[in-house]
Amino acid sequence: MILQKTSNIQNTTQNRLSVQVSLNGLSFLVTNPEESKVVFFIEKTLDHSTTPEELLMDIESIMFKNDILNTDFPEVSIIYSTPVYSLVPATLFEETKASEYLKFNSKILANDYMANDFLEDIDIVVVYVPFMNINNFFFEKYGSFNYYHATTVLLKTILEKEKYALPKMYLHFQKNSFDCIVLKNGELQLCNTYTYKTPEDFIYYTLFCMEQLNLNPENLPVILCGDIEKGDDNYKIAYTYIRNIEFAKTNTSRIKIDSEDKGHIHFILQNTL
Repeated sequence: MILQKTSNIQNTTQNRLSVQVSLNGLSFLVTNPEESKVVFFIEKTLDHSTTPEELLMDIESIMFKNDILNTDFPEVSIIYSTPVYSLVPATLFEETKASEYLKFNSKILANDYMANDFLEDIDIVVVYVPFMNINNFFFEKYGSFNYYHATTVLLKTILEKEKYALPKMYLHFQKNSFDCIVLKNGELQLCNTYTYKTPEDFIYYTLFCMEQLNLNPENLPVILCGDIEKGDDNYKIAYTYIRNIEFAKTNTSRIKIDSEDKGHIHFILQNTL
């Protein structure tokens, strides 16, 4: 989605801003595409799930303390990493009925604004609820900007490079939740988000998905990305039950936040559309 606003302010920099917003934290990334470098990066992880109102206060606090975020940007992107979303085949999607796709598996309010992202290559629409107080803030601050759901960025990034004939699973980790994506013949078989408290919860959901899709953890390639590192508890339990695991490779054409061996950590932010 794009929120547009006419601005007469002349751009004074070629830096680009990407912001990832979730109920468990925030990330700000400023890059200079011309020089292919990261200019500024900061993230704040919250110990507990918060509200859109509290998130906005955190955003304002971070921006008040960092002058670079108060300059003009020719391009701004906001990514919402929230569990309230649904995938709908494009042939069945009706924008006027957007709330119908969410109400059966999510708690939504009557005044919630529904947004949608169209994944043209696979004819799927991602329906979700953005935080309009945060959208309005960025609208007033920067003018026109793009916003997406994190699932849109994740799917587009994976599907652009995956033409693998045999099944493959991607697991993208966030604090207290993970996304499970299964592909076969370059097509989407499963995309879902699970909340978990312990590594045992995580591996239960993962193995259950494999069982339901008749996939074998002994030979299924499983790609890890997001908030997971070699040696942490989630990695250890995955390695115990799954034989073929590896970390996602960083796209060489993207500007990297992390070192080469940890490029999977900020996978979504680095692949912002």
